[in-house]
Amino acid sequence: MHLRHLSLTDFRGFSRLDLDIPREIFLLVGENAQGKTAILEAIYFLSTLTSFHAGSDRELINFSSPVNKLAVCRIVGEFQRQEGKHTIEARLIREPNGDNGRSRFRKEVLVDGVKRKLNEVVGFFNAVIFLPQMARIIEEGPSERRRYLDMLISQVSSQYVKHLSEYGQTLLQRNALLKQLAERGGEREQLAVWDGMLARHGAIIMQERIRTIREIEEEAKRLHYDLTHGNEVLRLDYQPAYDPLEKHDGQMTLDVSTIADRSGFSQDDIEKGLLIAFKRLQHVEIARGVTTIGPHRDELRFLSNQVDLGNYGSRGQGRTALLAMKMAEVNWLHKRTGDWPVLLLDEMLSELDIQRRRDLLASISECDQAILTSADLSMFGPKFLANHTVWRVAGGIVDKVRQ
Repeated sequence: MHLRHLSLTDFRGFSRLDLDIPREIFLLVGENAQGKTAILEAIYFLSTLTSFHAGSDRELINFSSPVNKLAVCRIVGEFQRQEGKHTIEARLIREPNGDNGRSRFRKEVLVDGVKRKLNEVVGFFNAVIFLPQMARIIEEGPSERRRYLDMLISQVSSQYVKHLSEYGQTLLQRNALLKQLAERGGEREQLAVWDGMLARHGAIIMQERIRTIREIEEEAKRLHYDLTHGNEVLRLDYQPAYDPLEKHDGQMTLDVSTIADRSGFSQDDIEKGLLIAFKRLQHVEIARGVTTIGPHRDELRFLSNQVDLGNYGSRGQGRTALLAMKMAEVNWLHKRTGDWPVLLLDEMLSELDIQRRRDLLASISECDQAILTSADLSMFGPKFLANHTVWRVAGGIVDKVRQ
């Protein structure tokens, strides 16, 4: 898979941009705040229909657009898959809502000119992105890691997107009922319907997470081992809020250095276990007015040589682990979809020593298409620069510097 053409209208700082994208590894260079990252963000948006960088999709609309008038941000990508050429278009629409100064916002997506539901389109075009801000995946709270995992799996499974959405809606309804039971009382049997729905969707989500983490770890561990010259071993520790391996009285706990294997549990096993857990915790959850167990509270930890990188790792170690994860995503998406994703790397070489820079650049050499950004070309060796196209981005304008 490769992107052939990108068109932006009123996206971020771009009023209008049209680019023919080469099928190769090439560089976007320029000072900060010139639009390099925005181009990568737009390409990635076509894959997930959400931004990893922005707090809200509203922020993607050109800041110069008057807030009290209709504003339409358009991101259009023409790309090639194995079976043929396609066009995907995302529209972010902000329209005035009466005279109160507020506005309504909606998102539309078209594939080959036909409007489609969002959950049908996620993953139709595949991309992997690395931004320096993604250090928060390792450094911040579990919600960042769940979001990362969900965005990754969504690229290969529209059913996962569907069940994730339905799980969230069911969770809201169940929590509302729990609060009602706590404040006004009532029949606890009412929870049975929501328990069943939450367990069904939750089991599907958990099983896909278990599978994905196991597969991604296999790829990432090998790549990370190479990037660290055999000095570090990367492991992914999935810590589900409901654990089908949960110990009972008389059972031994796993050694702290052991990563639990939950791949042997079927969807039915997990669903039944969740139902039992909901029943066991019913009294506590009614008292608290919130669902305390399920995939909405799952955790994922990154370990290097059994050291938790979120708690004890250096910035360089965290950066190296994330880069290994991103390269693993490329291989994983290729295996799951049959197409190579577009690789997007923003300022990837900062905070890496010279040897790790060389190793990383060598590791991306087999990519079908990769776009790298940097404010400093001196980070790239002369041989790499001599063999790759360089474009300069300045003030929202993109010019080819060297072929």
